[in-house]
Amino acid sequence: MRGVRRLHKRLRGPRFLGRLALVLMAFGVWLVLPVPALTATVPAAARPAAQPGLDWLSVRQQRIVDSVGRTVLLRGVNDDALLEPTVHPAPLDTTDAAIMQASGFDVVRLPIAWSLLEPEHGRFDTAYLNTIVSKVSLLNAHGLYVVLDMHFLGWSPAYGGSGAPAWATVQGVPDPMWGPMPSLGRFLSPAINVSTAFFWITDGWQTEYLKTWQWVARRFRDNSGVAGYDIMNEPHSFPLPPLRFDKDQLFPFYARAVQAIGAADPNHLFFLDNDMTGDLPTSVVPIRAPDLVYAAHVYTGSLIPPAFTGDPRPLSAHIDELVSEANQVPAPLWIGEFSINASQAHSAAYVNDLLDILDARGSGWAWWQWRETSGWGIRSADGMSLNVRMLRLLARPYVVAAPAGVSTKQNVGGYARLSLSVTASHAAGDIAVAWPRYTLGAPRLTSTCAIRSAWDASSARLLITVAQGTACDLSLSAD
Repeated sequence: MRGVRRLHKRLRGPRFLGRLALVLMAFGVWLVLPVPALTATVPAAARPAAQPGLDWLSVRQQRIVDSVGRTVLLRGVNDDALLEPTVHPAPLDTTDAAIMQASGFDVVRLPIAWSLLEPEHGRFDTAYLNTIVSKVSLLNAHGLYVVLDMHFLGWSPAYGGSGAPAWATVQGVPDPMWGPMPSLGRFLSPAINVSTAFFWITDGWQTEYLKTWQWVARRFRDNSGVAGYDIMNEPHSFPLPPLRFDKDQLFPFYARAVQAIGAADPNHLFFLDNDMTGDLPTSVVPIRAPDLVYAAHVYTGSLIPPAFTGDPRPLSAHIDELVSEANQVPAPLWIGEFSINASQAHSAAYVNDLLDILDARGSGWAWWQWRETSGWGIRSADGMSLNVRMLRLLARPYVVAAPAGVSTKQNVGGYARLSLSVTASHAAGDIAVAWPRYTLGAPRLTSTCAIRSAWDASSARLLITVAQGTACDLSLSAD
């Protein structure tokens, strides 16, 4: 007992407390220590003729642009039809693609599964890849770009989620069922986290993962209807320390992935997710490489507490943080996922406020998700119902492609109108406007300088030509 008291006294002594303070200080300094910028070498693009209406995309001065330099905005939805049965995917059919197109969307983020691409170590499944090709073709036929997203949820279907094949899991680790998939309790499983950490701190699984990506990329190398590749869905640090994970594991992996995938296909964009540790900032390491897009996810106030109460300031502050992170990459910002349950209080205000914020910052986005029988979906899994209220909020008019000198005026809550400003020094080229025919009908254009306009109801696009050397305003409203 005397020895215990002596130890307790020693632990409370000034020498021990001083050493503890030094250790904590050193740990804090280590967390924030900067690391050098990274470089990923990618061959020059070699792009064949583009599909009609789906021009090749690249990144220039932190903008996504088409082959003539017009700024392109990608806005649409996610659809998980190609994921594993463990996450209960709904079908993706022609009706889905037709409604998406008629709603004015121009992109679908299409999650795909490593576990289905490489079910056995070193053996790729051509039948599954052909299914991906078929769905990409369906969406392209309806004027929709596709972002292929290698999806992860709870690391692997072996744990009831999505992502890695069973052979890429660490065996013999307890996997207690502390909750359903997905839930915080389920994600705390030692098996899930040991497998996740093993991927990040070793090279073997990463090498095989990138071989899988290369196999996919070679198939789509010549397809302009694929906007690009989302390298990994929602990477996170747990159980590795945040901030250092970003610097020591995540961004070095991104640089390696861009170089590996780019060697197989230099023609497409590379989408980099942020670190999905709640709303903690991602510690970005700059990467010198072409055609990078910072594809952050936003669930502030919907999945990540505190719940949204109608005050847009937390959303605005978080988006500004993401804009800053995108500038550090450097890359344009694109929100690869955002959503809120329609039954949640203030859900309509949440969507309107977030889209207003993203409009003001010129960011594209993809809603999670299109087809699901819950408050998060737009069309039900059985295809029998459609959440027109939420679709109307999301399907607001926007400029799909515009030459330099054309800007969108802020239309707060503007899902039924669009106002543009054109400078006298604007570059040549048509202004392409997405107008949601499905919810708003045909557009009415008011302008003093449009010399030509053409409305295509089948593609939900309005093309506007403005006289060179002319400055004016354009206004669109529901007919």
